[in-house]
Amino acid sequence: MFRLAKSVLRGIAVGGVLFGVALADNPIIQTLYSTDPAPVVYNNTVYLFTGHDETGARNYDMRDWRLYSSTDMVNWRDHGMILSVKNFSWASKDAWAAQVIERDGKFYYYVTLTKNGGGYAIGVAVSDKITGPYKDALGRQLLSNNGIDPTVWIDDDGQAYMYWGHNGPAYYVKLNRDMTSYSGSIVGTTVPNFIEGPWLHKRNGTWYLTYSGSGASNEDIKYATSNSPTGPWNYRGQIMAPQGRSFTNHAGIIDYKGGSYLFYHNGALPNGGTYARSVCVEKFTYNADGTIPRMTMTDAGAPQIGSLDPYQQVEAETIAFSSGLTTASKSDGTGIYVTSISQNDYIKVKGVDFGTGASSVDLRIAAASSGGKIELRVGSQSGTVIATCNVDATGGAQTWKTVSCPVSGATGKQDLFFRFQGSNYNFDWWQFKAATA
Repeated sequence: MFRLAKSVLRGIAVGGVLFGVALADNPIIQTLYSTDPAPVVYNNTVYLFTGHDETGARNYDMRDWRLYSSTDMVNWRDHGMILSVKNFSWASKDAWAAQVIERDGKFYYYVTLTKNGGGYAIGVAVSDKITGPYKDALGRQLLSNNGIDPTVWIDDDGQAYMYWGHNGPAYYVKLNRDMTSYSGSIVGTTVPNFIEGPWLHKRNGTWYLTYSGSGASNEDIKYATSNSPTGPWNYRGQIMAPQGRSFTNHAGIIDYKGGSYLFYHNGALPNGGTYARSVCVEKFTYNADGTIPRMTMTDAGAPQIGSLDPYQQVEAETIAFSSGLTTASKSDGTGIYVTSISQNDYIKVKGVDFGTGASSVDLRIAAASSGGKIELRVGSQSGTVIATCNVDATGGAQTWKTVSCPVSGATGKQDLFFRFQGSNYNFDWWQFKAATA
């Protein structure tokens, strides 16, 4: 579990502005420090794989990888830790940048690690499901030339390419069909001002290599294009200038539901910085000639696609923004829940469409003691109260019971806030019931 300091979470600093209320949706993950975004579109859902900076770190202390998902680009469901350094017997530390790609019904997770004997290496894990569990596919490294940050793309002809690198040329290999071996030798290619963090993608016949480059102070995000996946690479300029209270930056680019999105990280959360980073996202439009426009970090983030249906069961860890609380895995391994709840913590769920109205809401709760209360508000943390649910003891922190509460005043599309009173209880899921005519 993870918990940011309560004293600083009462005001969220984003984009250099201090917000006392949840006006901002960047960074998109607030329950821990997240890094090195690697988004994947699969089955009409964005799956966002990230790294994880340990709280209080004074260097790059990264021990595992995390997964989040969304269908509207603003409400992100937490799937928890899905892979860690401990899954690789040949490695000792540094769960650095990674990327997942699907092939032939399997999901391959290319990761950066430090070997037991020292030096960086690229490993690969595999799963039958995008949400894991993942396991080391080889029991050894895939390759090592002391480079980091693998990125993979499969071309239209079926050939897969993997790029990586660090403080020098960008390297690539041609992966075999099994995705756990490669043919030929490691090839270095010149990419102007390349430092690390490559992201390879293809659009309308053009190959794009986005990467972290040398900026005036901290890293910026640059990109180059080519007519071939192996270059030569034509430098196209800067996408995002150095900013955001973090020395590093790391890009991931996808198209989703008719829009294009740039993921990156900064140090915008309380106590954030170079060793405490957080993933953000911006929507953008390619220029008519296929070039990528310059962007700045914003506190607003991407706009919502559609709305969220409150009349289906929604996991409590589906969050647009939150304060104070965190998430954990259930003791029986069946999922994630919201925990470490304290007085005045909250969860914001954006763009909830209540339609003509709701009559009641069910909350799945576990509590070791009584005395807690959950207020459901719309519009803001101090907005109209539509329901108040008392939290009574259920028999233990992992003994789950469903509480039903009457609802009044919930109509139309509104932001929904769960505002927590008291402590010592956990929250699993919620679901509204529609009012009958």
